[in-house]
Amino acid sequence: MPSLEELIGKENFAKLEALNNPHVMELTERYVKLCKPAKVSVITDDPEEIAYVRRRAIETGEEMKLKMEGHTVHYDGYYDQARDKEHTAVLLPKGWRLSRGIVTVDREAGLKEIMGLLDGAMRGKELFIRFFCLGPTNSRFSISALQFTDSSYVAHSEDLLYRTGYEQFKKLKGSDDFFTFLHSAGELDERNCSKNIDKRRIYIDIIDGKVYSVNCQYAGNSLGLKKLALRLAIYKAHHEDWLAEHMLIMGVHPEGKNRVTYFTGAFPSACGKTSTAMIPGQTIVGDDIAYIRMDEEGNARAVNIESGIFGIIKDVNPVDDPLIYKALTTPRELIFSNVLVADGVPYWLGMGRDDIPKRGINHSGEWWEGKRDAEGNLIPFAHPNARYTMRISELENADPNVNNPEGVIIRGILYGGRDSDTNVPIYEALSWEHGVYIGATIESETTTATIGKVGVRKSNPMAIMDFMVVPLGTYLTNHIKFGKRLKNCPKVFAVNYFLKHKGRYLNEKVDKKVWLMWAEGRVHDEYDAIKTPIGYLPRYEDLRDLFKQIFNREYREEDYTLQFSLRLDKLLEKIARMEELYRDEPGMPKEFWEVHNQQKAALKALKEETGRSLLPPSFFLDRQ
Repeated sequence: MPSLEELIGKENFAKLEALNNPHVMELTERYVKLCKPAKVSVITDDPEEIAYVRRRAIETGEEMKLKMEGHTVHYDGYYDQARDKEHTAVLLPKGWRLSRGIVTVDREAGLKEIMGLLDGAMRGKELFIRFFCLGPTNSRFSISALQFTDSSYVAHSEDLLYRTGYEQFKKLKGSDDFFTFLHSAGELDERNCSKNIDKRRIYIDIIDGKVYSVNCQYAGNSLGLKKLALRLAIYKAHHEDWLAEHMLIMGVHPEGKNRVTYFTGAFPSACGKTSTAMIPGQTIVGDDIAYIRMDEEGNARAVNIESGIFGIIKDVNPVDDPLIYKALTTPRELIFSNVLVADGVPYWLGMGRDDIPKRGINHSGEWWEGKRDAEGNLIPFAHPNARYTMRISELENADPNVNNPEGVIIRGILYGGRDSDTNVPIYEALSWEHGVYIGATIESETTTATIGKVGVRKSNPMAIMDFMVVPLGTYLTNHIKFGKRLKNCPKVFAVNYFLKHKGRYLNEKVDKKVWLMWAEGRVHDEYDAIKTPIGYLPRYEDLRDLFKQIFNREYREEDYTLQFSLRLDKLLEKIARMEELYRDEPGMPKEFWEVHNQQKAALKALKEETGRSLLPPSFFLDRQ
């Protein structure tokens, strides 16, 4: 049997040996023997070695150069365009139980299956061994990550999305305290796309800190460090008393005030997360995943574990997203995926152009207007889930603390859903426990972008259920305990940008900036508020002044009343849904039910007292 040095070559062996980490050596030998690549390349933090990965992506055809300098395009297979929720599973040891909706596979059987699929999966291909750091380097937030992949596209994407970590591995001093990711795109077709997607598997081994994925290229399935690593981090955080969250981090800059206030925010898909992170005049630390720890002064501090963005490109246009649009249309290192390309120029859905070519190349191969797939469906010129991958530092609104190893102090948390008829545009939680309840009861309505009926409500606690690996009751209990330990607890706010009346939205897209500035002012005790059973509502005069200051727009009191009235019947219906949803969930914290029962009793009493279904803010103001 050949030694590891014989398997990977002297130069590669020397790079691994320099880490002085027997666990890295053992894993490398195990996976090289399992996957049987034709070539192995160990990549350090050296820029020349990183540039080699990018060149290989072009040479292998996993990416193609575009006309603009630094821009490339990658295509996933036609049926490999999104996260495969059905085949993404937590490997569960015997006797363990997780919450509803979490896909699990018996650990022993799952490992046997995935190892069988990975056996020889890299024959004839090059294995890239990569070292990254989740979070800023030299930080107590840092988690080292070891990536094995035979996809140069995956390896290149991770260079844009994460911080280099080879030198960070040396600081582990031989420890096995790191996450490991093993990925193979499997057999490729003539377009260099994964062929055997019927055998696509993404398995998360939480107790061993490893993720295995095979027969996939779409980044949500193949880039282990993203949402797959979030699952490992949630499990780790659960055992170490910190929080790993599916949250944006942003700096809020009120006009005329020399300060910045940092917020995190959790929003299910299509509920306004990216548009909130990119509100004009604010700065972005991260748009997707946050690690949150308590510092010595009792503050909640957060870091973005990523240094880049893997963003949905649909509807990015110069009117709604000017900063991102500018970044996408100027020279820089950037990967487009699953867009239309004609004459070296990328085109995507909702980009605000009328001159979309009638022919080109897209996720289906050669494309022409009117082309249909094997099922007879019309193929759009670009995929609705087409993406862009770029560094946050390339954005003009990148926050100066993006790479701060100490993170940023979080003073506010936003929880957003998509709700057409129940919740007001913004309100503040009455307490930290109430804030956890708000996060736990997030709902989003299905849109035309979702297959099935429009307007169906879906529960998505903390916008994290897709990534949950501990029982939900345990997760919520940890949140409550974390807040109780803080000396300076962030204020929690609920936002809803989608309230309607008689079929029309009650606010404009840009109005979210006003709601955000009111929340920032509340953090600094600059505004009074109206106490109601669901939380603190803004006062009309404060919003009127903010609309005038920010947009030079008149904000009518009748609009305020319509937006911020409590819809008692709808609120009670939601409470009934939550009761049904959580009644049988084991281990739910008592604080959740205390908040729930208080709110239910207060709303019922108001309904009985007034006989009304709609109570304006003035009703509660008169009682204060």
